[in-house]
Amino acid sequence: MAKLRVGILISGRGSNMAALIEAARDPSYPAEIACVVSNVASAAGLEIAKKAGIAAVAIPHKDFADRESFDRAVSAELEKHDAGLVALAGFMRIQSPWFPQHWAGRIINIHPSLLPAFKGLHVQQQAIDAGARVSGCTHSVRLDLSSML
Repeated sequence: MAKLRVGILISGRGSNMAALIEAARDPSYPAEIACVVSNVASAAGLEIAKKAGIAAVAIPHKDFADRESFDRAVSAELEKHDAGLVALAGFMRIQSPWFPQHWAGRIINIHPSLLPAFKGLHVQQQAIDAGARVSGCTHSVRLDLSSML
């Protein structure tokens, strides 16, 4: 059976991405990492992906006039690598409505906060500092992976 091809979007060091790469090394894992895209050319995660033999590219958002133009360029890169699922893994960029609509049912966001309560970096510390009694992870999409395999 063919494995689900996952495109990962990052902005920084790529710790969540590295965990996905490691998981995909297991022959029984149902997915393979198709590519990694970062909006930050100096993102350390790009080098991690390249060392793992995964296509990795920077598409700096500052090179685009607006969010949707950037999102369309990212989408084209994902499609070039036949990604069937997009994992936002430390991707620190607000997307235009076009991107999640285009990838509807094929996108998941890994964010360690109950959005919109705590945004950006160090969200666990933000929750502690705010005295939050409840914290968790936001996931943005319910997926039927069986239809993607």
